[in-house]
Amino acid sequence: MADSTPLDELRARIDAVDRRLVELLNERAQVVVEIGARKRAHALPIYAPDREARVLAKVLALNEGPLSARSVEAIYRELMSASFALEQPLRVAYLGPAGSFSHLAASAHFGSSPSFDEAEEIAGVFDRVRRGHSDYGLVPAENSTGGGIVETLDAFVDMGREGTADAVSIYAEAVVQIRHNLLCNGPPEGIAEIHSKPEVFAQCRRWLQRRYPEARLVPAASSSAATRHARERADAGDVGIAAIGSALAGERYGVHTCFASIEDDPNNLTRFWILARQQAEPSGDDKTTVMFRTAHTPGALVEVLEVFARAGVNLSHIEKRPSGRENWSYTFFADLDGHARDPAVVDALAAAAQRCEQFDLLGSYPRARRVL
Repeated sequence: MADSTPLDELRARIDAVDRRLVELLNERAQVVVEIGARKRAHALPIYAPDREARVLAKVLALNEGPLSARSVEAIYRELMSASFALEQPLRVAYLGPAGSFSHLAASAHFGSSPSFDEAEEIAGVFDRVRRGHSDYGLVPAENSTGGGIVETLDAFVDMGREGTADAVSIYAEAVVQIRHNLLCNGPPEGIAEIHSKPEVFAQCRRWLQRRYPEARLVPAASSSAATRHARERADAGDVGIAAIGSALAGERYGVHTCFASIEDDPNNLTRFWILARQQAEPSGDDKTTVMFRTAHTPGALVEVLEVFARAGVNLSHIEKRPSGRENWSYTFFADLDGHARDPAVVDALAAAAQRCEQFDLLGSYPRARRVL
């Protein structure tokens, strides 16, 4: 039997709940204002990822539906974003221009309240945070299909070579689902050039080989810059230029979606690092990232890895990049489970550092538990 409750009565109940919600939101906001004043008085960071992780875990445990966990998290991220604005306005740097996947990730993680600063390259995000021009920065770290993001790793390598690796730390992480779209303002069959970031081409490699084996792939600083360039070229009469980017970039720059979701792996994820000038407190479920360079001798790397094995510390990821010091010399990056203050991790880090020519703790931060 259909529910006989009149629609107007149900809407009146919604209105009553909304009144209570607004009252409670402002009651919460008054407490936030007091917290912000105390943080400023004691020079404490406004954004604390360990606290964020605990708040999200608590509210998700309280959720009994029908709202999904993803919906509740999105609501609370935006609520915390509004709280940042009450405590102290934040500036967050990302690889621009607007519409890039870094822009989408920054908005998903920090909400809509911060001011967002566009950087023309990933190294520029590091520089803005290091100089204090931005409070935080967001950079891509690793893709589930293509692996580590070269520009981000190289920015840390450069800082290590300069002796400034401790100027910026990894403060938090975010994992975002990435949907790539072929964007163009001409007929799809006439596409001769496709522009995007090299990592994007790698994530769509099989699709491109099947659909556009003859097209020239042109690297760009970001997917949104590629999309903007495709619009400019189309306006000049060259409709054979396409870009691979986000749907948001297509909407923002007026470039149509010719083919949606062209990534080879439908579960295409990118992990982003949030950069800061301070270290994150332990959350109880953390990761630590280190950067190190060993002597160029047999077994040197194995000795470092064995230190963590003997300490019972799990290494979940390892990458390498040229050190920039001499040919065939490498800088290694490793993610390990635990916080740098955990006793087992403290001992392992100290022992590993003794076996390295260079060893930098890049940050300990809460593990991202869900995909944004």
